Amino acid sequence: MPKMKAAIFVEPGRIVLDEKRVPDPGPLDAVIRVTTTTICGTDVHILKGEYPVAKGLTIGHEPVGVIAKLGAAVSGFREGQRVIAGAITPSGHSAACLCGVCSQDGPDTKHGWKAAGGWRFGNTIDGCQAEYVRVPDAMANLCPVPDELSDEQVLMCPDIMSTGFSGAESGGIRIGDTVAVFAQGPIGLCASAGAKLAGATTVIGVDGIAGRLAMARQMGADLVVNYREGDPVEAIMRLTDGRGVDVAIEALGTQSTFEAALRVLRPGGTLSSLGVYSTDLRIPLGPFTAGLGDNRIVTTLCPGGKERMRRLMEVIRSGRVDLRPMVTHRLRLDDIELAYDLFAHQRDGVLKVAITP
Repeated sequence: MPKMKAAIFVEPGRIVLDEKRVPDPGPLDAVIRVTTTTICGTDVHILKGEYPVAKGLTIGHEPVGVIAKLGAAVSGFREGQRVIAGAITPSGHSAACLCGVCSQDGPDTKHGWKAAGGWRFGNTIDGCQAEYVRVPDAMANLCPVPDELSDEQVLMCPDIMSTGFSGAESGGIRIGDTVAVFAQGPIGLCASAGAKLAGATTVIGVDGIAGRLAMARQMGADLVVNYREGDPVEAIMRLTDGRGVDVAIEALGTQSTFEAALRVLRPGGTLSSLGVYSTDLRIPLGPFTAGLGDNRIVTTLCPGGKERMRRLMEVIRSGRVDLRPMVTHRLRLDDIELAYDLFAHQRDGVLKVAITP
C-alpha cells in the first residue's frame, strides 16, 4: 500500500509527523493531493488536550489541492482539477442540513444530533495536514479553484474566512452599524473584514499586539483599541459617545473577552460569539440586565459546503478582500512540529503558516 506523511495526534502535547496509508475514496468521495494547508487555533486546542480527538488521527481542516482520485459515483469533477473543500463537509441530507444548518450535520439517532457534527476533518476523520486527504460527499463539498487565484489567495476560505464572515452575518450587521471585534487573530481579522463588507461604517478592532492592530486596519477596522493601554470597555463606550455598539464579535474564546463584548452592547445589541471556549462561561448579571435587555447572544460554527466556498472565492476574485498578508510564515510539511511550536506560542509575529507537502 502506498504511504504518505501526515501530522498525527499522539496525546495531549504531542502532534508528530509520521507515515500513514494513502486513503482510498468511497463511492461518493474524492482523494485530493494537498498542495497547501495551514494550522488553525482549533488545532492548538487539540494539541493542548482542550478538545478531545482520537489518538492516531491526522489533524487539519483547511485543504487546497488537486484531485488525485474520484469515487465511482462522483460526477462533475475530474482528476487533476484544482479544488478546495471547506473545514465543514456536510452530507446535505441530515436533519440539520435539511433545517438549513449544514455545519451541525451528523448522524441522526434516537439520542439526537451531535454538536459540530459537520466538522469531520481532523475531528472525526483524518484531516489534511498530510500529503493526501479523503473528502467525504465530494459533490457537496469540493469546489473548483479559479485558474487566476493562487493557493495562498484561497487558503483562508475553508475555515477562518468562512468563520469570520459568518460571525458578521450571524450578528445581523446592517448598513451604518458600529461593530467591535474582540481579538484580532486570524478569525477576528476576517470578522473585521466581513463586518466592513456587510455594511458596518465603524469597525473597532481590539487586541493587545501592535502588529495585529495594524493588520486589523488593513483588513477593514476604522478604529483600534489596545487593551494593554487601558480598559477596552471604557475605550469603546467613549468612542461611541456612551451609546455602545450594535454588534460585538468575540473571536478568542475567553471569559474576559466574552464579558467585555457583552458590556459594550447598546440596548438590543447582539453578541456574536466565534471563540472556542475551554471552560464554562459565566454571564454577569449587570451587563445581561437580568435577561431584560433585548440583547441576543448567537454562536457560529464555520459554514462549509461547495456553494459557501464558491461565494468566498468570488469575494476574493472581485478584489474586495485580500487575505494574503495574513500568511506570515511558510514551512514544509516536514517541519510541521516546528510550525505547531511557532503557531501555538505565537512567536515571531505569526498569524497564519502556509504548509506545503
